[in-house]
Amino acid sequence: MNQQPTTSERALGEAARDRIACPACGGRAWKDFYEVDSVPAHACLQMPDRETALAQPRGRLELALCLECGFVANTAFRPELLDYSAQYEETQGASPTFGEYARWLAGDWIERYGLRDRRILEIGCGKGEFLALICSMGNNRGIGFDPAYVAGRGPAGERVEFRAENYGEAHRDVAADFVCCRHTLEHIGPVADFLAMLRRNLEGRDDVVLGFEVPDLERILIEGAFWDLYYEHCSYFTMLSLENLFRNNGFDALRLQRVYGDQYLVIEARPDGCGGPVDQGEEMAGLAAAVDAFAERAAREIRRWRAEIRSLHRRGRRAVLWGSGSKAVGFIATLGLADEIEAVVDINPRKHGKYMPGCAPPIVSPEWLRRKPIDLVIVMNPVYRDEIARELARLGVHAETRVLR
Repeated sequence: MNQQPTTSERALGEAARDRIACPACGGRAWKDFYEVDSVPAHACLQMPDRETALAQPRGRLELALCLECGFVANTAFRPELLDYSAQYEETQGASPTFGEYARWLAGDWIERYGLRDRRILEIGCGKGEFLALICSMGNNRGIGFDPAYVAGRGPAGERVEFRAENYGEAHRDVAADFVCCRHTLEHIGPVADFLAMLRRNLEGRDDVVLGFEVPDLERILIEGAFWDLYYEHCSYFTMLSLENLFRNNGFDALRLQRVYGDQYLVIEARPDGCGGPVDQGEEMAGLAAAVDAFAERAAREIRRWRAEIRSLHRRGRRAVLWGSGSKAVGFIATLGLADEIEAVVDINPRKHGKYMPGCAPPIVSPEWLRRKPIDLVIVMNPVYRDEIARELARLGVHAETRVLR
């Protein structure tokens, strides 16, 4: 899922803080719009106990909009705080809803680009589920790179190979007909350097198609979704900035779309020599207005949720979050909650009994709800609303349910 920070990334992180250049376009005009102190550096590491979780490194969010290309960066990002390792538990494969989406995406790419009996390269493959899926569905062969890959955890077989390392210049000889990279680009600071490296690695292979997936910043801004802003994500994209990034680094954008409840952006591209940015026109002005509005909207959401949860706690009533991923870490850390949340429910059995970085409540199984009287269940992601409702009904839990947007 992630690329380990490199020496050049650290240098670019310093440059961004000094307002030297935008990592996406090289521009120098920034608009600051959102700050949060002391947020957990990691969102998906699994901690063995509360003390270890609370002792995890913290950083600072200082989000700024590049007024030349629309890219948003955390200009206070320090990649040396991150350590993507075997403790990293990013997989969402336990969810039937997410599994259905992954099958749809793999099938769509297979049909659209004729990915049968082809070679698939995945950058940031996590535990390998998606690479194995697209290879199985299309009778393809695949190779995946991720420093957090754990041998024996994911699928195995003669058609897929995994390397627990970063993809880089040294892998130029790795052949592929399709390159996918899902939820990794937002973890990389020098995004233009990364795409330029990939373009060099694909020199002479202009028929290769790329499929990249990232969170959609516009949706975050419109909803005031402060819980979707966290330290691991140092780079944020709109449709405009994502297409510009690819075009400026030698790729032709074939298709852009919003997917998964309009939470994600998917861009499909092919190496191309034309380059050149898209005309930004009124879109940049609209984006600048959106970041201004977000600061006020997020502040209202933060005040509302903080007051509601603390009031509930003072009255001796119990609240849980459902979903122990990055959104839960962003939610708890931004609100400054400690003991006000009773627990965080997750269907992934590998997380049960563990703790999220910087957070006090334990991660528990859905069955735990049978043993504890709960008054409020806060659903971290609306995509899973129906799935969670069915599980609560099965468990006989009749608590109030609230969904974040």
